[in-house]
Amino acid sequence: MQKEYRLRRRNDFRRVFRLGTSAANRQFVVYISPRQAGTGILPGPRIGISVSKKVGNAVVRNRVKRLVKEVTRHWIPDLKEGADVVIIARNPAATMDFYQVESSLRHVFRRAKLFKKYTRP
Repeated sequence: MQKEYRLRRRNDFRRVFRLGTSAANRQFVVYISPRQAGTGILPGPRIGISVSKKVGNAVVRNRVKRLVKEVTRHWIPDLKEGADVVIIARNPAATMDFYQVESSLRHVFRRAKLFKKYTRP
């Protein structure tokens, strides 16, 4: 995922958790918050990923993060502009393959109404 589409600062994560809305399924929780105007940041969405130690060891957590980044990287043109998104992986995500992660994230993103229009990403 390119640098301008990453959510990295602790304050940004905290703002999304505090002010955002959430949608969830068994594998992922997604928090969405509109970005504050006048921040000088590009208008595209920014995505942050959080994987708890409860999901597994470092190898498992990094694998889940890589899968989520790869899936969302292809969807960036189809996501709403100016949204900050935090994706939290739950325990069942540790055993999923790429296509299962893609299907589960598509489901939760649609529940959160993150796509611009109904397009099949």
